[in-house]
Amino acid sequence: MAGNIDPAQAGALRPDPIHQFELQSLLPFGHIGNQQIAFTQSALYMFAAVGVIALLTITATAGRSVVPGRMQSLAEIFYEFIADTLHQATGDQGKKFMPLVFSLFMFVLVLNLFGMIPYAFAVTSHLIVTFGLAALVIGVVIGYGVMKHGTHFFGLFVPSGVPKPLLAILVPIEIISFISRPISLSVRLFANVLAGHIAMKIFAFFVVGLLSAGAWGLLSPLPLLLTIALTALEFLVAALQAYVFATLTAIYLNDALHPGH
Repeated sequence: MAGNIDPAQAGALRPDPIHQFELQSLLPFGHIGNQQIAFTQSALYMFAAVGVIALLTITATAGRSVVPGRMQSLAEIFYEFIADTLHQATGDQGKKFMPLVFSLFMFVLVLNLFGMIPYAFAVTSHLIVTFGLAALVIGVVIGYGVMKHGTHFFGLFVPSGVPKPLLAILVPIEIISFISRPISLSVRLFANVLAGHIAMKIFAFFVVGLLSAGAWGLLSPLPLLLTIALTALEFLVAALQAYVFATLTAIYLNDALHPGH
């Protein structure tokens, strides 16, 4: 009966969808001020993702043949898919950025899929990780743009054919729009992963709660079916967000190649 439930047990029965995103120190290195420096499970999963990608690509390309096997076919499909996406956004000049875009796509994809494993950690649910990747992209855009075009690169912020009096309004808008790119690129990935995992956790709790209450036959099939559907949707989102990240990266790199309006 409800009146006899221990408060500690009642707390344990409440859903805690945020707990899954907490960082855990695996190997502490020390402190800088009040901030602890440590090797966390987030870093572990990122190293694991790099290892898995390296293993897959090395295995797929080790025995290259005219008639590709399964692993080689899978690697070629991913490579050609990203190559076509990059070519559509940047043209032939964008080929030099293929290693960057392909690596980012595979890295985000593997991390997103890691997060779908039960009890695994969703690395891309942390804004600092997605912002770091987005900052890398914008840093490459600015660095390559200035190196290749010099001061002409900053013509990106000056629309052509616009009367000079309007430039005082449009130039700040263009600068703000450019600065907001790493924010939008990182928040889009972070928010989708975070929201999806919270929703899956809550629906899974409903199923467990209904089973514990002995209401399997009456109520629990609905949240169970919704949880299965939501999980399938999250797998789709995991792949889609990796593709969106790669596509936007290619679009932003086009500004470094062709800074003129």
